[in-house]
Amino acid sequence: MFWSNISTMRDLPLNALRAFAAVYDSGGVRPAARLLEVTHSSVSRHLRELEAWLGVELLDKRGGKRLLTFTPAGNALGQAALAGLRDLEAAVGSLREQRGANAVTIETTPSFAARWLLPRLPDLQAAHPRIEVSILVDQKLSSLAGGAVDFAIRMGPGPWKDLACEVLMDDALYPVVGRALWEERKSPLTAGDLRSVPLIHDRDPQAAWQLWQEAYPLKGLKLRAGPRFTSSDLVQRAAGQNQGIALARDRLARDEVASGALVRPFGDRQIEIPNAYWIVRALTAPERVAVTTVIGWLKAEALRA
Repeated sequence: MFWSNISTMRDLPLNALRAFAAVYDSGGVRPAARLLEVTHSSVSRHLRELEAWLGVELLDKRGGKRLLTFTPAGNALGQAALAGLRDLEAAVGSLREQRGANAVTIETTPSFAARWLLPRLPDLQAAHPRIEVSILVDQKLSSLAGGAVDFAIRMGPGPWKDLACEVLMDDALYPVVGRALWEERKSPLTAGDLRSVPLIHDRDPQAAWQLWQEAYPLKGLKLRAGPRFTSSDLVQRAAGQNQGIALARDRLARDEVASGALVRPFGDRQIEIPNAYWIVRALTAPERVAVTTVIGWLKAEALRA
């Protein structure tokens, strides 16, 4: 059995299997070729070679070239090849992220990384020059279990099941507009009349205009109208470009409000959001000095800011 396994490992057509996994995942030869950055003829050749090596058909040829369907054997191999390659990718990614004892990797959302975390990294570096911080942006808590990430910073109604969660800081919501729009429409905005001002929506229900309307009813507020974005960063950028009025998160908008780029048309009125940001770790995460140092610094910065 040992020698049989060695022989199979030696003879496996790995390039062909990778090409087939890409075709299975992307649903076509041409998108697979773009994914692998090779020619589509090269992918087609790998598929023919793999079928010849296996002695079975992987693609159902009855649909013609325009309709790519897989045989039962093709479906089984495609699922196995994808699972194996993704496991290998995760293992390799984890190893590549394993650097020195002073390396710390943080995963968070694009908006929080760009608006809050990134501007503070120079101060963190100055306070702890021996610590090397890397940031991964993702909307999901995807890398904690694999060990590629030391901890995540998340917005939302935590805590989350099967994770170690601690509150980082609170937040607040308030409307903002760009400077030019404020100067053009100051009177109606101050009066709370938004019939002629487009609403900019965040798809996150925790930052929905419905919350503001319930707390501070506004005349002419059409909750269904206006563009919608999946990123708080894009919401604020649209407001800064005078495309309408947005409901912004204080922690992410505070610097632009302070600089005058964004204006709060309704003064100090805001909706408080307790426990808005969390530090999230795997339950089995090792206690490392560099990680606890960075977390402690972030907590102190959250209190100071």
